[in-house]
Formats: sequence, C-alpha cells, structure tokens
Amino acid sequence: MNILAFETSCDETAAAVVKDGVTILSNVISSQVDIHARYGGIVPEVASRQHLLAITPVAETALGEAGITLEQMDVVAATVGPGLAGSLIVGVNFAKAVSQAQDLPFIGVNHLEGHIYANWLCGVKPELPCLCLIVSGGHSDIILMEDHGSFRRLGRTRDDAAGEAFDKGARILGLPYPGGPSIQSATKGVKTSLSLPRAWLKGSDDFSFSGVKTALLHMAEEQEEKDEKWVKEAAAAFQEAIIDVLVNKTIQAALRNGVKQIMLAGGVASNDALRERFKTDSPLPVLIPPPVLCTDNAAMIASCAYYHCVSGNLRESEHDIIPGLAFAK
Repeated sequence: MNILAFETSCDETAAAVVKDGVTILSNVISSQVDIHARYGGIVPEVASRQHLLAITPVAETALGEAGITLEQMDVVAATVGPGLAGSLIVGVNFAKAVSQAQDLPFIGVNHLEGHIYANWLCGVKPELPCLCLIVSGGHSDIILMEDHGSFRRLGRTRDDAAGEAFDKGARILGLPYPGGPSIQSATKGVKTSLSLPRAWLKGSDDFSFSGVKTALLHMAEEQEEKDEKWVKEAAAAFQEAIIDVLVNKTIQAALRNGVKQIMLAGGVASNDALRERFKTDSPLPVLIPPPVLCTDNAAMIASCAYYHCVSGNLRESEHDIIPGLAFAK
C-alpha cells in the first residue's frame, strides 16, 4: 500500500511517500525556521502563507524522489490537528484535493499519534505494549500504547512543555531561536557546577517545567557578569534539570506498567543528551527514531495512516481541521 501524506501543523511543510507503513520512499521537509527566527518564535500568519508557497513544490519533489506517480497511490493522508489552524488548512485542503482528483481515500491523522508512528520507520518492529514519551514544543506526554489504536495518557505537562521551556530558557540566556538546538549546541562538552530544581510531582506521572524556567530567570537576574562560560554552564544546568525529570519519570512509569519497551517521539527527542540518558539509564529497551523523524515530518503521518487503514479504524477520515484535537484520555 502506497500512501502519500502531508504534514503542515506548524512551520514545516512536509510530504512523504511510505510503502506498507514501514518503508520510506521519500520524505521531503521544507523548514521555515530561518524565517521565524527573526521574530524569536513562530508567527502563525507567516507560517500559513509560507505553506501556500511550499506545498506544491514539496509534493512534486516527494513524488519525484519516490519514483511513483499519483496513479500508483492507494491513500492520501494529512495531519488534521492539533496545530495552527491556518497551517493545517493548507495541508488538509491540498491533500483532500489530491484525493478527490485521483478518487483515493483520505485519512486524517492526529499529529501526536503520528509522532509515535515514527518508531515504525526505524527498521525495527516495536514491541507492544510499550510506553511512549511524546516530548515537543507543545507537548510532554507519557502515553501507554497497548495496541494499534489503543492509547492511554498516564501523564502530561501541567504548564510548559519541555520544548517550550527550552525556547524560553534560551531567550533568558540570550541564545537564538529555536531554543532546543541552541541549548544543545551551547552545552556540548560543558560540565557545570550550577544546579537548578526539579519538579518531581510525587505520586503523579505529570511534568512541570515552569518552575525550573523561573529558577533560571532568577539565576540570570542575580548574575552580574553573564560571560560565555557562565551562559554555557547555566544552559547545561537547565538542560540537565529537564532531562533528569523526563528520563526518570518515564522509566518509573514504564516499570510500573510492565511494558516491553520505551519509545521516544517528538522534536525534543532529537536532543543528543536526552537520547544518551535514556540509553544508559533505562533497564528496558529504548527505541528512538533518527532526528529527522523526531521533528515534524510527513513520513510519520503516512505510517500512522497505514495502520488506520489495515485496522479499519477510519473514524478520522471525515475530519476537517481540528486545531485543538485531543489525543488519548
């Protein structure tokens, strides 16, 4: 089954062709990061206009790299939510136009569920049940996946998501947007003597990162001379505090629920320090997609759509965009 998928939930315009849910034939991503960097964050109206400019050439490139024509497609899929309304409209309407023109089924995919299915594109079949940490700019969720289409949220952030905290922390330290990559770059090879608090929220699988962000702000306000060495040490302490909580709470939840393995998903899962900590600390096997499949991409949407098709779970096929679309309970 060949699936052509589109992902435009935020600021990446992406198209991909995936065969049978596991084989990537093409995965094309047009990033807007340089455009939004000048504003220090994503401007929704700018993002949607850029999607309009990029969607057709990205789709054509994806088909060309796959060596497949539209006539050889079986399904068209797109992210329907959650995400920015203007951005979602571009991808969903484009995908629906293709599906109608080619008389193909259209599958609407939840963006967060799509992130989980990036793990099916790694060449190793995940073992279920598993525990998945979805960690991105807008979400930090611990999800129990018992089977395809069967998800239960065990924990979520009560305030800032990890990626959001990285962006805000980077701004406090004067590091460029996006914050996650900037902090990772600044902390490479750095050993810090600084320490920041962790919100463990005992008795809960939830996260909270607003406190460590505030603590970093106070630390910066009290520091008279913020030279490059201090900024790097402060960034390292901030990154360590966030990673420490993510790794420990996820492993504890996995052991308590008797899963076979842990999976990572979402843009923050591309962080090198986070990936290494999971590999060294987890007593369970850990599956982590390569960085290009952690950040927003259309291959993960195609993989997810495939499993919706084979399971007959097509409830989302009639959905228009749902910017606040929920995932798991």
